[in-house]
Parts: sequence; structure tokens; C-alpha cells
Amino acid sequence: MNDAMEGLTSRLTALAVSALGLTLAGWGGVAAQSQLFVSTAAVPGFSGQDEAREALERAQASAGFAQQRARQFSEAAANATAEVDRLANESAALAAQIQQSEADILVASAQLSLIADQRRALDAQLAEKQQPLVKLTGAIQNMARRPVVLSAFQPGSLRETVYVRAVLETTLPTIREKTAELRSEVERGRALERDAARTLANLQSSEAALQTRRNELTALITQQQQASRSNSAMARREAQRALALAEGARDLDELVGEFDRAGLVRSALAALPGPIIRPERPDASRVMPAAVQSARSQDTSPPGEFQLPVQGRTLAGFGATDRAGMQSKGLTIAPSPGAQVVSPAAGRVSFAGPYRGFGRIVIIEHANGWTSLITGLARNSIETGDLVIAGAPIGTAGLSQPEIGYEIRESGNPVNPLNLL
Repeated sequence: MNDAMEGLTSRLTALAVSALGLTLAGWGGVAAQSQLFVSTAAVPGFSGQDEAREALERAQASAGFAQQRARQFSEAAANATAEVDRLANESAALAAQIQQSEADILVASAQLSLIADQRRALDAQLAEKQQPLVKLTGAIQNMARRPVVLSAFQPGSLRETVYVRAVLETTLPTIREKTAELRSEVERGRALERDAARTLANLQSSEAALQTRRNELTALITQQQQASRSNSAMARREAQRALALAEGARDLDELVGEFDRAGLVRSALAALPGPIIRPERPDASRVMPAAVQSARSQDTSPPGEFQLPVQGRTLAGFGATDRAGMQSKGLTIAPSPGAQVVSPAAGRVSFAGPYRGFGRIVIIEHANGWTSLITGLARNSIETGDLVIAGAPIGTAGLSQPEIGYEIRESGNPVNPLNLL
């Protein structure tokens, strides 16, 4: 009798240990990962998975575009023969690399946010499955630990033990199945942990690259400014004239209108025919054909190689109505703090500086009567009178909830910037 009871108890113990081992295989992994995503559980900047996915797609596209522009500018700098052209393309290449690093940081942040959401959902599933398995394992352990002597003196204990054994043998496959699902989910959690570690490494690498490139750009801009100040007296006169216009203009629209008119006058003067050498005989004199003059003055094609001045989420589109009932004449973009702002196209800086509640603004005259207005800058790296190429660095956004406004006008009339992309 005792031998039979001992054998039966040993079998029960083996069954209990088997079930317990299966359960602990799952929950041991959960316990080992209890600190998973401590650094990523509350990634700021996204209200939900949809917003994070949208930001991820936008940032990946921006990173690819910035990388392509950086390569193009680097090639142009290598092929430039003039020092001023080399410096301009090098600074534009660095600005594009900075925007690429900013996009890479946003990609990593969005990925961390999505991984953290997946982990929270997984934790909830594991917690839901924990209680039944823990209770079942505890019951099996209690039965397996009951001394044989006590079982022998309890009426019907042998019958109950045989019954419990039969029940365990039929339920053990179910226990194995459930714990197999648990192990699969725990392995999924470990995969998420590895993804998070890689993403964090990418984030740290992008942040280091961003700081390095910003330092390089600052040094290059200083060198560029020193090289372009050969005619400082003319630059000072032009800056004083622009400042006088800014002080006299009643609002931003009037200010941009003044520079639009000045740009049109400058274009008209540039389109005039040049002097013709006096002929030897008066009857051989001639004038520039009118058709050539009109062809020069009527070209209204938009600036080539157009791009938005900064990467970010669009807060207000062209024609949107604000709280005051005014329609937007451009775009309002929310970039990352301290984001790099670049020239949307080649042109001449007609104004750069602070202006009446709009932060620092930059007005750029492009060819054929087009004008760009960028507002909300915290710092500008160009000055009035500078010539810029498309993608040249013109300043940076603020550090606290920055908003960059952008308008482009054709002969003074607002145009949707998105139509030019």
C-alpha cells in the first residue's frame, strides 16, 4: 500500500513539476523583462499610434530627400571653381545633413513610441493570462507536497488521488498549450526589447551626428560671412534701407509688398538692354528689338529646385481660416525644436531680422517676380543683401513649441507653396 502511494505521489509530483516548469518558463521571462522599455514607455510628442505612424512615414521620406540633396550639394561643392560657390554648396550640404539627422531622430522617436504601445498591449495580455495559470500551478504543488502518511489515513484519499491523476493527465496537454502561447508572447516581448535597443542606438547616433554637423555649419557660416563682407559699406546701406522699410510698414503684408515692388523694379531695370557701342556712321545705328525686351520681362516661371524651408507637421494649410476669421496666405509648420531652416529657392535676401511679433523673419527675392517670406525663426544666419542658393541655411527654429510660417508670392499675389513641390 505504501509503495503504491509513494509511486502515485511521485507521479503527481512529476506532473506538478512539469506544469509548474511550463508556467515558470513563461512567467520567468516576464519577470526578467519587468524593466523593459523604462526609457521608452512614455515617448513624448505623439498622441497615439496613428500620429506616430504618420510622423514615421513623413520623417522617413524627409530623411531620404535630405540625404539626396546633401549628396547633390557635396558634388557641386567638389566641382566648384569659385571659392564663394564652394562655400555656398558646402553650407547647403551641411544644412541638408542636419535636416537628415533631425528626420532620423523623429524616425527613431516614432518607432520607440510604436514599440512602447505594442509592449503595453503585450503586458496587458500576459497579465490577463497570469492568474489562471498561477492558481492551477499552486493547486498542483499543494497536492504534490501532501505527505504519503496523511494520504494513507484519509478515507477515500487513494480514490481522490487516482481521480486527480486522471484529471491531470487529461488537462496537462491544455496546460502545455497555454504555456506555449505564453512563451511565444514572451519571445515577442524579447524581440521588442531588441528592436528598442537598436532604435535607441540609432537615436543616440543621430543626436551625436546632429550636434557635430551643427558645429561644423556654424564654423562654415562664420567663414562664409567673413569672405562675403568685402563690400561692407554697400551691405550696411542696404541693411539700413531694409530696416527703414520695416519700421515704416504698418503690417507684414505691407512690408512684403514694399519688397515685392522693389524686386519688380530691380527686375525691370535688369531686363533693360545694355549700351550699344556707337557705330562709325550715324546711319548705321540700331536699337534693341521690342520682342527681345518683352521676352525678358514677361518670364513668370516659378523658381527652380523649390522646397519647403523646414521639415515638420503642417498646422495650417494655404487658405485655412484662423480664429480671427482671417485666411492663411501660406503654411504654418511645426518643426522639431531648434530645427534647421533653409532657403526654399535661390535668390537675394531683401530682409532678415526681427519683425513685430513674428519672431525673426526672412524675405527672399527670387527670379521672375517671386518672393518668399519665412517667419518665426529664433535665429537667422544670413543678412540683408546676401545671395543664397536653394537649400542654403538661413536660420533655426525656436526651442519651445516652434512654429515656422511660410508664404510665397508671384508679383505680390499669394500662391500655395504645395503647388510648387
